[in-house]
Amino acid sequence: MKSIPLPPCDYQPKPYDGPSADKVLALRKEYLNPGLFMYYKKPVMFVEGKMQYLWDDSGKRYLDGLGGIVTVSVGHCHPHVVAAAQKQNEILQHSTTIYLHPNIALFAEKLAGKMPGELKVCYFVNSGSEANDLALMMARAYTGNYDVIALRNAYHGGNAGTMGATAHSTWKFNVPHSFGVHHAIAPDPYRGAFGRSDPDAGKNYAADVKQVIDYTTSGRVAAFIAESVQGVGGVIVFPDNYLKHTYEHVRAAGGVCIADEVQTGFGRTGTHFWGFETQGVIPDIVTMAKGIGNGAPLAAVVTTAKIASVLSQRIHFNTFGGNPVVSAIGKAVLEVIETEKLQENSRVLGAHILAGLEQLKAKHKIIGDVRGKGLMLGIELVKDRATKEPAKAECAEAVERARELGLLLGKGGLWGQTIRFAPPMCITKADADFLLAVLDEAFTGL
Repeated sequence: MKSIPLPPCDYQPKPYDGPSADKVLALRKEYLNPGLFMYYKKPVMFVEGKMQYLWDDSGKRYLDGLGGIVTVSVGHCHPHVVAAAQKQNEILQHSTTIYLHPNIALFAEKLAGKMPGELKVCYFVNSGSEANDLALMMARAYTGNYDVIALRNAYHGGNAGTMGATAHSTWKFNVPHSFGVHHAIAPDPYRGAFGRSDPDAGKNYAADVKQVIDYTTSGRVAAFIAESVQGVGGVIVFPDNYLKHTYEHVRAAGGVCIADEVQTGFGRTGTHFWGFETQGVIPDIVTMAKGIGNGAPLAAVVTTAKIASVLSQRIHFNTFGGNPVVSAIGKAVLEVIETEKLQENSRVLGAHILAGLEQLKAKHKIIGDVRGKGLMLGIELVKDRATKEPAKAECAEAVERARELGLLLGKGGLWGQTIRFAPPMCITKADADFLLAVLDEAFTGL
């Protein structure tokens, strides 16, 4: 492969003098659960990060095209976020919600200001799995109904409740789960029955949700939950009006609508702050994590005052939810997104990258589809465009090649056939052009 230079960077990482990657790997194999998987044939160890870049233990620099799995929203170690965390760490590191603290209240006020309609009441937790689990419980308690509709190809977390809503066999253990959860057809314009050229695709896919309600439930449901763009499933962008029609069916059956914004929120889609806004809907409950804290363990459930009140029926408590340090971080992240206009950067550079991906598709037959919104993008690889047979091994090889060239990418889809990437929203046009050049080289000869 030919070398492709990374864009210039003024930041100089500190010399690394810790244990070697081989030593860390040996310790990991001895003391950490073997279920913790790793990317790459030779695992890479990162020891420093600054904005959109990471450095490994040898000092090699990489463009973080995956953003710590769609988590680093405003940049690694962003100075404003770091300053907020350090300031609070020096004063008070922990206080729970049984006491007053200004940070959680000020952060909630700022976050609620980003929400449309009556979505103004926040409950903070630690992860997306926790947020989705709480949202499902609130929906059942509020409606008095039990059945939940989720989508095939969805990912909502790995704890007991959210594994049931998840719909990938690769993420579901052979243990009791999925009680009361029914999975409707994934509205996938590439692999599904209704393609992008069908103006009624959204309505047609939504009709399956109605059938699931009519045929597999009592006719009364607690909730419908969906990622606004399916992330782990391979960056599946729903057809226009899909959520509009689906929400109508669900609400008619007594259910509430939950938008999983764990990966799509906080301006990443470019045109809107929240992914569900691209579908022209307002959900009843919104879950969020990952980019909300730029890498800190922070997540939230935001809903209406009426739905939120169900938690007062019993005692509900989260030890670390709304911790003073992570609340300071969350508020600082929102400030950076605003002041640095990162949503607009996502819109402009996302469109630039997507146009470049279309050119790569015309050049490389292994690319079956390119898609995404803003800086959440996917490239589905196939062995044959007619049969759409997944190119799993080729996808893994392309990701390996990209790493060698200094670009970190992710994989998605049931068969691991889709390259997905969601870099920090602070990337530049030079970074975008580097990403496209690396992909071009990585696909050559596959």
